Amino acid sequence: MSAPLSFLPAPRFLTLSEGAFSLPAHGLILLDAPTPQRLRSSAARLQAALLHYSQSEFEYLASDAPLIPPAAITLRIAPDLAPHPQGFRLHITPHAIAIDAHDPAGVFYGVCTLIQILQQAGNALPTLEITDWPDFPARGVMLDISRDKVYRMDTLYALTDRLASWKINQLQLYTEHTFAYRNHPDAWGEASPLTAQEIMDLDVYCRERFIELVPNQNSFGHLTHWLTKPRYAPLAEIHGKFSVPWGEMEGPFSLAPENAGSLPLIQSMYDELLPNFTSRLFNVGCDETFDLGAGASKEICQTRGTGQVYLDYLLKIYADVKQRGFTMQFWGDIILQHPELVPALPRDVIALSWGYEAGHPFDREGQAFASSGVPFYVCPGTSAWNTLSGRTTNALGNLLNAAENGLKYGAIGYLNTDWGDNGHWQTPPISYLGFAAGAALSWAVDTNRAADWANLLSLFAFDDPSGSMGKLAYDLGEVYRVLGLEMPNSSPLFWVFTLPLAQIPTALAQTGVDADALTRGMLAAQTAIDRALQPLSAQKMTRPDADLIRREFANTARLMRHACRRATLALNEDSPAERAALTEDMRAFLEEYRTLWLLRNRPGGLPDSTARFEAILQEYQA
Repeated sequence: MSAPLSFLPAPRFLTLSEGAFSLPAHGLILLDAPTPQRLRSSAARLQAALLHYSQSEFEYLASDAPLIPPAAITLRIAPDLAPHPQGFRLHITPHAIAIDAHDPAGVFYGVCTLIQILQQAGNALPTLEITDWPDFPARGVMLDISRDKVYRMDTLYALTDRLASWKINQLQLYTEHTFAYRNHPDAWGEASPLTAQEIMDLDVYCRERFIELVPNQNSFGHLTHWLTKPRYAPLAEIHGKFSVPWGEMEGPFSLAPENAGSLPLIQSMYDELLPNFTSRLFNVGCDETFDLGAGASKEICQTRGTGQVYLDYLLKIYADVKQRGFTMQFWGDIILQHPELVPALPRDVIALSWGYEAGHPFDREGQAFASSGVPFYVCPGTSAWNTLSGRTTNALGNLLNAAENGLKYGAIGYLNTDWGDNGHWQTPPISYLGFAAGAALSWAVDTNRAADWANLLSLFAFDDPSGSMGKLAYDLGEVYRVLGLEMPNSSPLFWVFTLPLAQIPTALAQTGVDADALTRGMLAAQTAIDRALQPLSAQKMTRPDADLIRREFANTARLMRHACRRATLALNEDSPAERAALTEDMRAFLEEYRTLWLLRNRPGGLPDSTARFEAILQEYQA
């Protein structure tokens, strides 16, 4: 092949040599390991790829006898040749292919790398040697299934396969109320939750791809869906307003930690949830407990200190989780607000240091946990939520920052998060850039920091050899920068849908950018949206859901243009004609939005997700 090879993630060491290996029409894959059955799923994955990309029919087997003809491909456990856990050496000669790995996971990752070569080279593979291993032993993705999307199983399976091909080895499903607890049916109501059977099936599917499905259940804050029900309402910290860093919220939100019924409720959740997982890790959440001390716990927080009350409850959860044989993970934001309490954490928990801006202080937070001897993960994000189309530059900066400082302070894992705040309006392909970059940077930051993300997205996320879809996704995620107004953890194009028209000028004026400049920014954004969408007609995706992806990007662009027009209407003289046009445009968007939602997600959260759009329709017609 003439074009240079691309990889996601890029390997540490690659040596190309003269010559090529021509794949035979029929061949053998030899599994050389003390327990060859542990390599079966890797061999089956390679077998399918050989047929798909090269029309070569291969059979895999284990044998102590000489093979006639000799195996064209050997998958071997050889720690002496690959000394790093999860590491491998891929050697392609003119006569054969060998993957020598430290362990079965290393064989799988070597196979994933070989498949990316097959995808680009076809039947004639370049002779080369690749030696590779990961920076972070745990490289995870967390999907929000509680605000408001609960994914269909085919969606979860397809995404799991894609993430596995990029060497991701942990998956979490962020859960508040979307597991079908048999003893708590009133909590999940109409949410279309995942069932225990579905979790067990997904657990098996993940293990075959060397992904650990880690249970996740928020256990302190973020329990509004529980605490608004009469059965659980007495357990709330507060019913009413409380302060948060960005203003005020309306409770209920968190459990009252001193209420005698709070811990038993959480334990009853664990009784049903945890037996369905083979993982011995468990993320108990416990983030953003902003209302702690605002209601039922006010007096005790004044006496003992809010941080100590938080820690005492966290340690009760820890004792229960440990007794069950699990290692507890928890979000580290609250304990970091009380740095004097960090040394009081047990040394067998895992703190999750999270933040989603490019300049988030992962350096300071990593130092705080490392100096206290507390194991921790770094947890950046895809920057897709609260944005419509993502924030490309911020995402790449945030993901790189986490990787660099995680390595600096000895983080044992890297968990890339994809949230669904305020309606989960972003479609799954908007998050692909963040998923791909996080996978690459958590595998080997030094060889992936300068990657050509648009090209890699096209090849390995969209299966598009034309390069069109990666460029489209990258550029559409840059539109937020054209507006002349950047907001933390969001985009202005998102927030113009969350305010009535009459309030938009005041809200935008508070940013310090004048109305004329904002109007020009909105016009520039529309031009940038149209320019970003141009490659859509040239794409050559071979994914089974290619048409769905095309429609998702087209409808996202429609919503972004609508946001620009809505903001322009609010900032300038009211126009009945423009209101009428926006009414019809919103109706068309909503019809397609509902259709696309149900093709990837369950129906439960759809009414909540579309509620703001429905209100906007009424506003236009008022």
